[in-house]
Amino acid sequence: QVQLVESGGGLVQAGGSLRLSCVASVRIAGFDDMGWHRQAPGKQRELVAAISSEGTINYVDSVKGRFTISRDNAKRTLYLEMNNLKPEDTAVYYCNGHTRALNPEYERDYWGQGTQVTVSS
Repeated sequence: QVQLVESGGGLVQAGGSLRLSCVASVRIAGFDDMGWHRQAPGKQRELVAAISSEGTINYVDSVKGRFTISRDNAKRTLYLEMNNLKPEDTAVYYCNGHTRALNPEYERDYWGQGTQVTVSS
């Protein structure tokens, strides 16, 4: 059974930093894509940052230059370094692992339970 466990969230003042970690129960090299998503109260979940097994990285515009995603396959861990945090970054952050397939029916998504990030002004 695949499990993803996030940690590192908390309360921080605007301008501060946090580092989120996501430890997987399986080899993360088996995921084609991994990412961090967030969901603020009353809003839809959005993709914040993603990294592929080939090393391609993408960020949502609002976090470019402030957040850095990385993965350590040996430690089965995905990271999100968040700097210069803003109140609008407040959300529950979720780790995601995705496996691709030629037939979309066989693609799979795995999610962690989420970790709360709260940024005070």
